[in-house]
Amino acid sequence: MAAAAAGEYWSEALKSFLDHIPVSLDGSVLDAIDSMYRSDVAGAVIVDDVRTSFGKFVDRDIGFVEFPSLVLWAIEEFDKLGSGAGDKNSDFLTSLKQHPQIAETKIAWLAKSFLWEPFFPVRSHDTLFHAMLLFSKHRRINVVPVVELMNSSVIGFVTQNAVVELLLSSSGLEWLDKIADKQLSEFRFANTTKPVSVYSDQTLADALHILSKEKIGVAVVDRKTSCLIGSIQCSDLYQLLDDSSLFRNRKTLSAEEFVKLKSKDEDISTENSSASGGQNVLSLRTGQKITAGLPVTNRKSDTLKQAMEKLTASRSSCSFIVDEHGRVEGVVTARDIISVFSPPCMDSRIDGGTFFSAALAQTGCRVEHGQMIQNS
Repeated sequence: MAAAAAGEYWSEALKSFLDHIPVSLDGSVLDAIDSMYRSDVAGAVIVDDVRTSFGKFVDRDIGFVEFPSLVLWAIEEFDKLGSGAGDKNSDFLTSLKQHPQIAETKIAWLAKSFLWEPFFPVRSHDTLFHAMLLFSKHRRINVVPVVELMNSSVIGFVTQNAVVELLLSSSGLEWLDKIADKQLSEFRFANTTKPVSVYSDQTLADALHILSKEKIGVAVVDRKTSCLIGSIQCSDLYQLLDDSSLFRNRKTLSAEEFVKLKSKDEDISTENSSASGGQNVLSLRTGQKITAGLPVTNRKSDTLKQAMEKLTASRSSCSFIVDEHGRVEGVVTARDIISVFSPPCMDSRIDGGTFFSAALAQTGCRVEHGQMIQNS
Protein backbone atom coordinates (compact mmCIF):
# COMPACT_ATOMS: atom_id res chain seq x y z
CA MET A 1 0.00 0.00 0.00
CA ALA A 2 2.82 2.33 0.94
CA ALA A 3 4.65 1.43 -2.28
CA ALA A 4 1.54 2.24 -4.31
CA ALA A 5 1.16 5.60 -2.57
CA ALA A 6 4.80 6.38 -3.22
CA GLY A 7 4.34 5.44 -6.86
CA GLU A 8 1.42 7.84 -7.20
CA TYR A 9 3.45 10.61 -5.57
CA TRP A 10 6.38 10.15 -7.90
CA SER A 11 4.11 9.94 -10.92
CA GLU A 12 2.63 13.32 -10.10
CA ALA A 13 6.07 14.77 -9.46
CA LEU A 14 7.32 13.32 -12.71
CA LYS A 15 4.53 15.02 -14.66
CA SER A 16 5.64 18.41 -13.39
CA PHE A 17 8.79 18.07 -15.47
CA LEU A 18 7.16 17.03 -18.71
CA ASP A 19 7.90 19.44 -21.51
CA HIS A 20 6.87 19.03 -25.14
CA ILE A 21 9.60 19.87 -27.64
CA PRO A 22 8.06 20.48 -31.10
CA VAL A 23 11.12 19.38 -33.08
CA SER A 24 11.39 16.15 -35.07
CA LEU A 25 14.39 15.12 -37.11
CA ASP A 26 14.60 12.96 -40.18
CA GLY A 27 16.85 15.05 -42.39
CA SER A 28 20.47 16.17 -42.57
CA VAL A 29 22.97 17.23 -39.92
CA LEU A 30 22.62 20.85 -41.07
CA ASP A 31 18.82 20.70 -40.77
CA ALA A 32 19.02 19.12 -37.33
CA ILE A 33 21.54 21.56 -35.85
CA ASP A 34 19.85 24.57 -37.41
CA SER A 35 16.36 23.61 -36.24
CA MET A 36 17.46 22.84 -32.68
CA TYR A 37 19.51 26.03 -32.46
CA ARG A 38 16.70 28.22 -33.73
CA SER A 39 14.20 26.48 -31.44
CA ASP A 40 16.56 26.77 -28.45
CA VAL A 41 16.40 23.06 -27.62
CA ALA A 42 19.30 20.82 -26.65
CA GLY A 43 17.84 17.65 -28.13
CA ALA A 44 15.03 16.25 -30.23
CA VAL A 45 13.23 13.05 -31.07
CA ILE A 46 14.07 11.31 -34.33
CA VAL A 47 10.85 10.57 -36.18
CA ASP A 48 10.45 7.99 -38.91
CA ASP A 49 7.43 7.32 -41.14
CA VAL A 50 6.09 3.82 -40.72
CA ARG A 51 3.45 2.36 -43.02
CA THR A 52 0.70 0.59 -41.10
CA SER A 53 -1.22 -2.48 -42.21
CA PHE A 54 -3.98 -0.07 -43.27
CA GLY A 55 -1.71 1.53 -45.84
CA LYS A 56 -1.43 4.76 -43.85
CA PHE A 57 1.69 6.42 -42.55
CA VAL A 58 2.10 7.15 -38.86
CA ASP A 59 4.85 9.01 -37.05
CA ARG A 60 7.13 6.74 -35.13
CA ASP A 61 9.68 7.99 -32.58
CA ILE A 62 12.76 5.86 -33.05
CA GLY A 63 15.58 7.71 -31.34
CA PHE A 64 16.90 10.83 -29.68
CA VAL A 65 19.66 13.13 -30.88
CA GLU A 66 21.42 15.84 -28.88
CA PHE A 67 22.57 19.22 -30.13
CA PRO A 68 26.04 18.97 -28.47
CA SER A 69 26.73 15.56 -30.04
CA LEU A 70 26.01 16.85 -33.55
CA VAL A 71 28.04 20.03 -33.08
CA LEU A 72 31.04 18.14 -31.69
CA TRP A 73 30.81 15.55 -34.49
CA ALA A 74 30.75 18.30 -37.12
CA ILE A 75 33.77 20.06 -35.56
CA GLU A 76 35.70 16.79 -35.51
CA GLU A 77 34.88 16.36 -39.21
CA PHE A 78 36.04 19.94 -39.91
CA ASP A 79 39.34 19.24 -38.19
CA LYS A 80 39.85 16.09 -40.26
CA LEU A 81 39.79 18.31 -43.34
CA GLY A 82 42.79 20.24 -41.96
CA SER A 83 43.67 23.88 -42.55
CA GLY A 84 41.86 23.87 -45.87
CA ALA A 85 38.47 23.40 -44.25
CA GLY A 86 37.43 26.86 -45.31
CA ASP A 87 35.85 27.92 -42.03
CA LYS A 88 38.37 30.59 -40.98
CA ASN A 89 36.11 33.48 -41.95
CA SER A 90 32.72 31.84 -41.57
CA ASP A 91 30.33 31.14 -38.75
CA PHE A 92 29.48 27.57 -37.82
CA LEU A 93 26.35 27.12 -39.94
CA THR A 94 27.92 28.80 -42.98
CA SER A 95 30.93 26.50 -42.68
CA LEU A 96 28.59 23.53 -42.63
CA LYS A 97 26.93 24.71 -45.83
CA GLN A 98 30.37 25.05 -47.44
CA HIS A 99 31.05 21.38 -46.74
CA PRO A 100 28.10 19.36 -48.03
CA GLN A 101 29.87 16.09 -47.22
CA ILE A 102 29.35 17.04 -43.57
CA ALA A 103 26.19 19.16 -43.75
CA GLU A 104 24.19 16.72 -45.86
CA THR A 105 25.05 13.65 -43.81
CA LYS A 106 21.77 12.00 -42.96
CA ILE A 107 20.72 11.57 -39.36
CA ALA A 108 19.91 7.95 -40.14
CA TRP A 109 23.54 7.35 -41.15
CA LEU A 110 24.79 8.77 -37.87
CA ALA A 111 23.32 5.79 -36.08
CA LYS A 112 26.42 3.99 -37.32
CA SER A 113 28.53 6.50 -35.39
CA PHE A 114 26.49 5.92 -32.21
CA LEU A 115 25.28 9.51 -32.19
CA TRP A 116 21.74 8.39 -31.61
CA GLU A 117 20.92 8.07 -27.95
CA PRO A 118 19.05 4.94 -26.80
CA PHE A 119 15.30 5.49 -26.97
CA PHE A 120 13.77 3.95 -23.86
CA PRO A 121 10.57 5.87 -23.09
CA VAL A 122 8.57 5.75 -19.89
CA ARG A 123 4.83 6.23 -19.63
CA SER A 124 3.34 9.28 -17.96
CA HIS A 125 1.94 7.18 -15.12
CA ASP A 126 5.22 5.31 -14.47
CA THR A 127 7.14 6.23 -11.34
CA LEU A 128 10.42 8.05 -10.90
CA PHE A 129 11.92 4.67 -10.08
CA HIS A 130 11.62 3.62 -13.73
CA ALA A 131 13.46 6.67 -15.03
CA MET A 132 16.17 6.23 -12.40
CA LEU A 133 16.67 2.64 -13.44
CA LEU A 134 17.28 3.64 -17.05
CA PHE A 135 19.59 6.54 -16.17
CA SER A 136 21.70 4.48 -13.79
CA LYS A 137 22.13 1.44 -16.04
CA HIS A 138 22.64 3.14 -19.41
CA ARG A 139 25.54 5.58 -19.46
CA ARG A 140 24.48 7.03 -22.81
CA ILE A 141 21.02 8.03 -21.68
CA ASN A 142 20.85 11.68 -20.65
CA VAL A 143 17.16 12.24 -21.36
CA VAL A 144 14.21 9.88 -20.91
CA PRO A 145 11.24 10.49 -23.25
CA VAL A 146 7.75 10.32 -21.76
CA VAL A 147 4.82 8.82 -23.69
CA GLU A 148 1.17 8.24 -22.89
CA LEU A 149 1.31 4.65 -24.09
CA MET A 150 4.13 2.50 -25.40
CA ASN A 151 4.74 3.19 -29.11
CA SER A 152 2.83 6.48 -28.89
CA SER A 153 4.28 9.91 -29.56
CA VAL A 154 6.52 11.67 -27.06
CA ILE A 155 4.72 14.19 -24.86
CA GLY A 156 7.68 15.32 -22.77
CA PHE A 157 11.09 14.57 -21.34
CA VAL A 158 12.72 13.89 -17.99
CA THR A 159 16.34 14.98 -17.51
CA GLN A 160 18.90 13.79 -15.00
CA ASN A 161 18.82 17.14 -13.22
CA ALA A 162 15.04 16.89 -12.93
CA VAL A 163 15.38 13.49 -11.26
CA VAL A 164 17.94 14.82 -8.77
CA GLU A 165 15.67 17.75 -8.01
CA LEU A 166 12.75 15.40 -7.42
CA LEU A 167 14.89 13.33 -5.08
CA LEU A 168 15.71 16.47 -3.11
CA SER A 169 12.00 17.09 -2.65
CA SER A 170 12.07 14.10 -0.27
CA SER A 171 14.75 15.72 1.88
CA GLY A 172 13.91 15.10 5.51
CA LEU A 173 12.58 11.61 4.89
CA GLU A 174 14.60 8.79 6.41
CA TRP A 175 14.99 6.75 3.22
CA LEU A 176 16.69 9.64 1.41
CA ASP A 177 18.59 11.25 4.28
CA LYS A 178 20.14 7.94 5.28
CA ILE A 179 22.08 8.06 2.02
CA ALA A 180 22.16 11.77 1.16
CA ASP A 181 23.64 12.87 4.49
CA LYS A 182 26.77 10.78 3.96
CA GLN A 183 29.99 12.55 3.00
CA LEU A 184 31.14 12.27 -0.61
CA SER A 185 34.29 10.51 0.59
CA GLU A 186 32.12 7.53 1.56
CA PHE A 187 31.04 6.90 -2.03
CA ARG A 188 33.05 4.90 -4.53
CA PHE A 189 32.70 7.41 -7.38
CA ALA A 190 34.39 10.14 -5.30
CA ASN A 191 37.54 8.04 -5.08
CA THR A 192 37.62 6.35 -8.48
CA THR A 193 36.06 8.73 -11.01
CA LYS A 194 38.80 10.98 -12.35
CA PRO A 195 37.82 14.15 -14.21
CA VAL A 196 39.13 14.90 -17.68
CA SER A 197 41.03 18.16 -17.88
CA VAL A 198 43.00 20.58 -20.03
CA TYR A 199 45.52 23.19 -18.99
CA SER A 200 44.38 26.78 -19.11
CA ASP A 201 46.86 27.59 -21.90
CA GLN A 202 45.68 24.76 -24.17
CA THR A 203 43.34 25.74 -26.95
CA LEU A 204 39.57 25.62 -27.02
CA ALA A 205 39.94 23.13 -29.88
CA ASP A 206 41.88 20.81 -27.54
CA ALA A 207 39.09 20.98 -24.97
CA LEU A 208 36.39 20.36 -27.60
CA HIS A 209 38.26 17.32 -28.87
CA ILE A 210 38.33 15.84 -25.36
CA LEU A 211 34.69 16.77 -24.83
CA SER A 212 33.70 14.92 -28.00
CA LYS A 213 35.22 11.73 -26.57
CA GLU A 214 34.19 12.00 -22.94
CA LYS A 215 30.87 13.92 -23.06
CA ILE A 216 31.26 15.10 -19.46
CA GLY A 217 32.62 18.39 -18.17
CA VAL A 218 36.25 19.16 -18.97
CA ALA A 219 38.08 20.78 -16.05
CA VAL A 220 40.29 23.77 -16.97
CA VAL A 221 43.28 23.90 -14.61
CA ASP A 222 46.17 26.30 -14.21
CA ARG A 223 49.40 24.71 -15.47
CA LYS A 224 51.55 26.13 -12.66
CA THR A 225 49.29 25.61 -9.66
CA SER A 226 47.09 22.74 -10.94
CA CYS A 227 44.13 24.65 -9.46
CA LEU A 228 40.72 24.55 -11.08
CA ILE A 229 39.84 27.83 -12.80
CA GLY A 230 36.84 26.81 -14.89
CA SER A 231 35.16 24.12 -16.94
CA ILE A 232 33.89 23.51 -20.45
CA GLN A 233 30.73 21.44 -20.80
CA CYS A 234 28.40 20.26 -23.53
CA SER A 235 25.90 22.85 -22.36
CA ASP A 236 28.34 25.59 -23.45
CA LEU A 237 28.42 24.63 -27.12
CA TYR A 238 25.57 26.88 -28.23
CA GLN A 239 27.99 29.77 -27.67
CA LEU A 240 29.99 28.66 -30.72
CA LEU A 241 26.94 29.54 -32.78
CA ASP A 242 25.97 32.63 -30.80
CA ASP A 243 29.46 34.11 -31.19
CA SER A 244 31.03 33.15 -34.53
CA SER A 245 34.47 34.38 -33.40
CA LEU A 246 34.63 31.55 -30.85
CA PHE A 247 34.17 28.98 -33.59
CA ARG A 248 36.59 30.67 -35.99
CA ASN A 249 39.31 31.16 -33.35
CA ARG A 250 38.92 27.86 -31.54
CA LYS A 251 42.43 26.75 -32.56
CA THR A 252 44.08 29.86 -31.14
CA LEU A 253 41.75 30.85 -28.30
CA SER A 254 42.92 29.39 -24.99
CA ALA A 255 40.65 27.42 -22.69
CA GLU A 256 41.13 30.10 -20.04
CA GLU A 257 40.06 32.83 -22.43
CA PHE A 258 36.93 30.89 -23.30
CA VAL A 259 36.12 30.43 -19.60
CA LYS A 260 36.41 34.19 -19.05
CA LEU A 261 34.18 34.92 -22.06
CA LYS A 262 31.69 32.36 -20.79
CA SER A 263 31.70 34.13 -17.44
CA LYS A 264 30.49 37.34 -19.06
CA ASP A 265 27.73 35.47 -20.88
CA GLU A 266 26.60 33.77 -17.67
CA ASP A 267 26.56 37.08 -15.81
CA ILE A 268 23.94 38.27 -18.30
CA SER A 269 22.02 34.98 -18.01
CA THR A 270 22.00 35.22 -14.22
CA GLU A 271 20.44 38.68 -14.35
CA ASN A 272 17.51 37.18 -16.26
CA SER A 273 17.29 33.92 -14.30
CA SER A 274 14.35 35.07 -12.18
CA ALA A 275 12.10 34.78 -15.24
CA SER A 276 13.30 31.36 -16.24
CA GLY A 277 11.27 29.22 -13.87
CA GLY A 278 8.96 27.91 -16.58
CA GLN A 279 11.51 27.41 -19.29
CA ASN A 280 11.96 24.22 -21.26
CA VAL A 281 13.82 21.46 -19.47
CA LEU A 282 15.75 20.94 -22.72
CA SER A 283 16.58 24.58 -23.31
CA LEU A 284 20.01 25.25 -24.84
CA ARG A 285 20.45 28.37 -22.74
CA THR A 286 19.67 27.29 -19.21
CA GLY A 287 19.74 30.81 -17.76
CA GLN A 288 20.17 29.17 -14.37
CA LYS A 289 23.84 29.71 -13.61
CA ILE A 290 24.25 31.00 -10.08
CA THR A 291 28.04 30.68 -10.05
CA ALA A 292 28.76 32.62 -13.21
CA GLY A 293 32.19 31.87 -14.60
CA LEU A 294 32.99 29.31 -11.92
CA PRO A 295 32.54 25.54 -12.17
CA VAL A 296 30.43 23.75 -9.58
CA THR A 297 32.69 22.34 -6.88
CA ASN A 298 32.47 20.29 -3.70
CA ARG A 299 34.87 19.00 -1.07
CA LYS A 300 35.04 15.33 -0.14
CA SER A 301 33.83 16.34 3.31
CA ASP A 302 30.61 17.74 1.80
CA THR A 303 27.52 15.57 1.93
CA LEU A 304 25.89 14.02 -1.11
CA LYS A 305 22.88 16.23 -0.46
CA GLN A 306 25.06 19.35 -0.70
CA ALA A 307 26.34 18.16 -4.08
CA MET A 308 22.75 17.49 -5.21
CA GLU A 309 21.70 20.99 -4.19
CA LYS A 310 24.58 22.59 -6.09
CA LEU A 311 23.90 20.60 -9.26
CA THR A 312 20.19 21.39 -9.32
CA ALA A 313 20.73 25.08 -8.54
CA SER A 314 23.29 25.49 -11.32
CA ARG A 315 21.74 23.07 -13.86
CA SER A 316 25.24 21.64 -14.28
CA SER A 317 25.88 18.05 -15.29
CA CYS A 318 28.76 17.57 -12.85
CA SER A 319 30.52 18.96 -9.81
CA PHE A 320 34.30 18.82 -9.46
CA ILE A 321 35.65 17.59 -6.14
CA VAL A 322 38.55 19.81 -5.05
CA ASP A 323 40.94 19.83 -2.11
CA GLU A 324 41.64 22.76 0.21
CA HIS A 325 43.99 24.27 -2.38
CA GLY A 326 41.50 24.09 -5.24
CA ARG A 327 43.16 21.14 -6.98
CA VAL A 328 40.80 18.68 -8.65
CA GLU A 329 40.56 15.31 -6.93
CA GLY A 330 37.48 13.85 -8.56
CA VAL A 331 34.10 14.51 -10.09
CA VAL A 332 30.51 13.67 -9.22
CA THR A 333 27.90 13.60 -11.96
CA ALA A 334 24.12 13.64 -11.89
CA ARG A 335 24.21 10.02 -13.05
CA ASP A 336 26.46 9.10 -10.12
CA ILE A 337 23.89 10.54 -7.75
CA ILE A 338 20.97 8.79 -9.43
CA SER A 339 22.84 5.48 -9.32
CA VAL A 340 23.25 5.77 -5.56
CA PHE A 341 19.47 5.77 -5.13
CA SER A 342 18.80 3.15 -7.81
CA PRO A 343 18.83 -0.68 -7.67
CA PRO A 344 20.34 -2.57 -6.00
CA CYS A 345 20.31 0.16 -3.35
CA MET A 346 16.53 0.46 -3.55
CA ASP A 347 14.20 -2.28 -2.42
CA SER A 348 14.20 -4.71 -5.33
CA ARG A 349 11.01 -6.38 -4.07
CA ILE A 350 9.05 -3.51 -5.67
CA ASP A 351 7.98 -5.09 -8.93
CA GLY A 352 6.83 -1.88 -10.65
CA GLY A 353 4.38 -3.69 -12.93
CA THR A 354 5.10 -4.95 -16.43
CA PHE A 355 7.32 -2.00 -17.29
CA PHE A 356 9.76 -3.03 -14.59
CA SER A 357 10.45 -6.34 -16.34
CA ALA A 358 10.92 -4.57 -19.67
CA ALA A 359 13.25 -2.00 -18.13
CA LEU A 360 15.28 -4.74 -16.49
CA ALA A 361 15.68 -6.53 -19.81
CA GLN A 362 16.84 -3.29 -21.44
CA THR A 363 19.38 -2.61 -18.72
CA GLY A 364 20.81 -6.11 -18.66
CA CYS A 365 19.54 -7.01 -15.19
CA ARG A 366 17.22 -9.58 -13.66
CA VAL A 367 15.69 -10.32 -10.28
CA GLU A 368 16.30 -13.64 -8.56
CA HIS A 369 14.94 -14.41 -5.10
CA GLY A 370 14.30 -10.72 -4.42
CA GLN A 371 17.83 -9.65 -5.38
CA MET A 372 18.83 -7.41 -8.30
CA ILE A 373 21.49 -9.11 -10.43
CA GLN A 374 23.31 -7.65 -13.43
CA ASN A 375 23.77 -10.10 -16.29
CA SER A 376 27.35 -10.92 -17.16
